[in-house]
Amino acid sequence: MKWVTREKARVDRIACPWLITRFIDKEPTFLFVPARDVLAVAKQEEAIPYDVPGVELGHHGDDCSFDAFLDKYKLTDPALLELAPIVRGADTEARGLTPESAGLYAVATGFQAIARDDFDNMKLQFPVYDALYDYCRARLTAAK
Repeated sequence: MKWVTREKARVDRIACPWLITRFIDKEPTFLFVPARDVLAVAKQEEAIPYDVPGVELGHHGDDCSFDAFLDKYKLTDPALLELAPIVRGADTEARGLTPESAGLYAVATGFQAIARDDFDNMKLQFPVYDALYDYCRARLTAAK
């Protein structure tokens, strides 16, 4: 499938491709375009738009796009549900939502600054989300 969002990704627009790649679509194609072009490119390319206003896989209320993906694709993995508020806090003004959120925002901002483009940014940041996912899994195991 094709997926399209705004260019110059930071938190949600990297977390969502990670989620897509790991849990939804094993052979995704990602398109990053200027914000004003997302819906037109989605129509032209038959791509699923995400993390833009007015789309199903976007922010709704206090939830971010990562939450919308979990809901739409019925992803109930407890570690993903534990990861969601970390991403939500990092992607919104609620940086204090979890102890990890402000750190994720800082790391994502740094990677956004040093990445050559959005594809390089995904390559750099996917290991961060892999590590956070395993961190959440370990926390859940320790809590049992």
